Amino acid sequence: MVDPPPVEEPARGSHERRLSAALFRRPRVRLAALLTLPTAWLVLVYLAALASLLATAFFSVDEFTNEVVRTFTWQNLVDVLSEPAYLQATARTVGIAAAVTVGCVLLGFPMAFYMAKVAPARWRNLLLALVVTPLWASYLVKIYAWQAMVQPETGVLAWMLQPFGLPGPGYGITATVLTLTYLWLPYMILPVYAGLERMPDSLIDASGDLGAHPARTVRSVVVPVVYPSIVAGSVFTFSLSLGDYITAQIVGGRTQMLGTIVYQNYTSSLPFAAAVALLPVAVMVVYLMLVRRTGALDNL
Repeated sequence: MVDPPPVEEPARGSHERRLSAALFRRPRVRLAALLTLPTAWLVLVYLAALASLLATAFFSVDEFTNEVVRTFTWQNLVDVLSEPAYLQATARTVGIAAAVTVGCVLLGFPMAFYMAKVAPARWRNLLLALVVTPLWASYLVKIYAWQAMVQPETGVLAWMLQPFGLPGPGYGITATVLTLTYLWLPYMILPVYAGLERMPDSLIDASGDLGAHPARTVRSVVVPVVYPSIVAGSVFTFSLSLGDYITAQIVGGRTQMLGTIVYQNYTSSLPFAAAVALLPVAVMVVYLMLVRRTGALDNL
């Protein structure tokens, strides 16, 4: 009796190879498979939260039960936009965010330039790790550390400025700007460093060969090339400062930011807090529109 011929098993991994080949021939299917999960997460978590915030801002609160009444009203926005105190808080918050962004550019650009173009190549990874290391520390720990730095009379900055007859910053807007600048500085250094690393060294050499002063080289050659990276970093520093409220509570003294107002009102009147929270969202939307009109992000 002749045994039947053995059945050949499919080669190991043949299904995977066929799937890979099919995906390779269909780039749109591959792209959809890669983006479906993160897009769903963005829509469900981020956009849904913003939609809920927008809807809550147009509700009211029952004065007796303190429960949200889902009846459409413009009153919360009218109260926010007609009260000078909230408009002043908006201007103060935008001013603090702008000052933090400028401070991060002034400090971050020289540091990134040194790391990318001046420091020896063997030290660059170490310097990059040192820049990233503060991000691993606790957010609150860093703020409380700066509370000790800016403390009036007995703070570290007050002690350093005392020989020059200058007072320390104390608690207030200056302390808030200093603390936020320290917190968000890595978010400016990293994109600027990436932009400088991509810039050919021959551009700087050519500028020097043509007789340009180092300051002129930086102003006319380096800054235009890394301008998109600076704008990208500013989006992080500006938005993070715009929505912060813990820093103002710890080192801001009596400084009121929009985030502080939201924190103080969300338990007593959630719709009013949501209406206040729409202000930084609106400011950030305008800022992103202005950035997009400049075309700075097109070449990233």
